[in-house]
Amino acid sequence: MKIGCPTEIKPQEFRVGMTPNAAGEAVARGHAVVVQAGAGLGAGFSDEDYTAAGAVIIDTAEEIFATADMIVKVKEPQAGERKMLREGQLLFTYLHLAPDPEQTHDLLASGCTAIAYETVTDERGGLPLLAPMSEVAGRLAPQVGAWTLQKANGGRGVLMGGVPGVGPAKVVVMGGGVVGTHAAKIAAGMGADVTVLDRSLPRLKYLDDVFGGTFKNQYSTAGSTAELIRDADMVIGAVLIPGAAAPKLISRAQLGDMKPGAVLVDVAIDQGGCFETSRATTHADPIYDVDGIMHYCVANMPGAVARTSTIALGNATMPFMLALADKGWKQACADDAHLLAGLNVHAGKLTYYAVGEALGLDVMSPQLAIK
Repeated sequence: MKIGCPTEIKPQEFRVGMTPNAAGEAVARGHAVVVQAGAGLGAGFSDEDYTAAGAVIIDTAEEIFATADMIVKVKEPQAGERKMLREGQLLFTYLHLAPDPEQTHDLLASGCTAIAYETVTDERGGLPLLAPMSEVAGRLAPQVGAWTLQKANGGRGVLMGGVPGVGPAKVVVMGGGVVGTHAAKIAAGMGADVTVLDRSLPRLKYLDDVFGGTFKNQYSTAGSTAELIRDADMVIGAVLIPGAAAPKLISRAQLGDMKPGAVLVDVAIDQGGCFETSRATTHADPIYDVDGIMHYCVANMPGAVARTSTIALGNATMPFMLALADKGWKQACADDAHLLAGLNVHAGKLTYYAVGEALGLDVMSPQLAIK
């Protein structure tokens, strides 16, 4: 199989879809790998690193899309990239289709087969290709939130850990999954007063057993949320419904109950955001003010630490990428129900139910698609 890795073109996206190590593994199995010139530079990988691994460097994305059997990326294909996809081509990347009808319709029109990292599952019910970026984003969230909290950036001017005689920032983390756990660990490590909200009692018990008094946890209800955000300096949105649009947990009306200059960090923005006032921003212009509350809603947070993120993502995606190349996507998905769960689009049909529900579109069973 010919595997193509184009340069990411989303603004301020420095990650790359394949590491040189992944390229080398594919070449060793007899596959051809073509990488766009400069694709890895943002993550610290030179063209020479790829050629040493056996890949071929190609000047343009157009040539890669025109000749590759499988396209491996990080972020969802942008409008110009979607025009280059073709019938029978395999796309393996993050998609986040539920809040993005334009991308969904373009992928359907292209006739390609698209497997989304974020809906591939594992035997424990986890999301193994989303988890590494969730870990990165969770660890970044208190860091970028602390920056936004500085007075010069529009925040309340509160130091996360306080100082002797002055209390620490109060941080509320909405969601106790991978993002929320890592966010809470880092925020607590910075000295903040942290409370995690979640609706799963087993998850709350796990957090209490593992982290003890490092941070607090509380069962999530509308009442508990309203009470906690009134006193919060920072709220980190870390909720996830796999493949579906994120629920809106804080309304615009509730912003008036919060402290002026408080910060909302929406890590769920890729899935539409979990605050009513969230809209996607970029690393170049990351924050904005709504009713005196600062919002940080960068849609590709892990891109800020591109080398760490690329290596972590490559470690997770490589076995699936190799299976798709070795067997072809139909056989690979037939052999692995967890990979089949990643199938979102095939030959003009939507194959993921949560996306169909979010966008009001008909869905074909993924089991039917592989037949």
